[in-house]
Amino acid sequence: MTATNKPYNGFAFVVAGAAIAGAVTLGSGGCSSDQDALVVYCAHDQVFSERILRRFEQETGIRVVPRFDTEATKSLGLTNLLISEKEHPRCDVFWNNQMLGTAELGRQGILHAYKGDGYRRIPEAYKDPEGYWTGFAARLRVYIVNTDLMQPTDEEIERRFAGDDLSRIAVARPMFGTTLSHYSVLWNLWKPDRLKLWHADTRRREISEVAGNSTVMNLVAKGTCDLGWTDTDDFFVAKDRGDPVAMTPIRVNGETICIPNSVAIIKGTTRLRQAQQLVDFLLSAETELELAKSQSRQIPLGTVDEGDLPPDVRPLKKWAEEGCNLSGLAQSRGECLAWLKSESVR
Repeated sequence: MTATNKPYNGFAFVVAGAAIAGAVTLGSGGCSSDQDALVVYCAHDQVFSERILRRFEQETGIRVVPRFDTEATKSLGLTNLLISEKEHPRCDVFWNNQMLGTAELGRQGILHAYKGDGYRRIPEAYKDPEGYWTGFAARLRVYIVNTDLMQPTDEEIERRFAGDDLSRIAVARPMFGTTLSHYSVLWNLWKPDRLKLWHADTRRREISEVAGNSTVMNLVAKGTCDLGWTDTDDFFVAKDRGDPVAMTPIRVNGETICIPNSVAIIKGTTRLRQAQQLVDFLLSAETELELAKSQSRQIPLGTVDEGDLPPDVRPLKKWAEEGCNLSGLAQSRGECLAWLKSESVR
């Protein structure tokens, strides 16, 4: 992998999100009865997603009861919960903070297809051709570099990865979250044998494998590691604290790795009309712009007025437009995850 863009050093204010497991009622201002309330499983950070769900309630009168994911399970928890509930679904709409787990639910027959107004404004690379799920409001996989310790250039990053000792390079464990999506892209584009060799070789050279992307960010920001893999939202947490960091996009075969949120309707819902309303609401330009202006700077995938985008997000949107196609990677994700699980029990 090589990074072919110059590093980005934009600045804005960020507050790290916290996700809380369990069902929480957003409000009682809507006119709907409890029977009509939408149950939404949500893996996006509660600090950002809750206010959007509340705005949906206020604008439509449809009551929402969300269940938020925990940081520890990295969205895999809710995906597995939906699989376990397949025969007796409790959820109406799944708002995931990535898309390949949602695609796996589609493969297992858990989702209800819907192609509404929101679906039509999202590029083909980030939605299911049959309409079982749709991506929106993305993050990018990036190298985060401590600029006190190294130059954030393509050449220097490549040199560090080529070294005999990788202990000052940090990556999150690949069984969860966006690192699993990252590995799934490599599984598809590099093919399994190459990824397995690369994985074994980097562990032999003692790459620092840590709990999650935020841990990678903190290790690099503090200077414990020189560089690492993370996501754009985690990078901005460090940048906004004033840490000496820069980022540049990770590319595979010349393409970036753009990982959207995704939304899907659960098959068997008895509140289909309300679920469709929420899906279109989340896939709207207004919601994508709201998330772009949030402290995590999510990247709109559909057409928006770029003059409305924060300065931090404008270059990210260009990078996102160069992203690899994720719409057909559900099988790659499943195969890659099975291999990673087998590796973890060795």
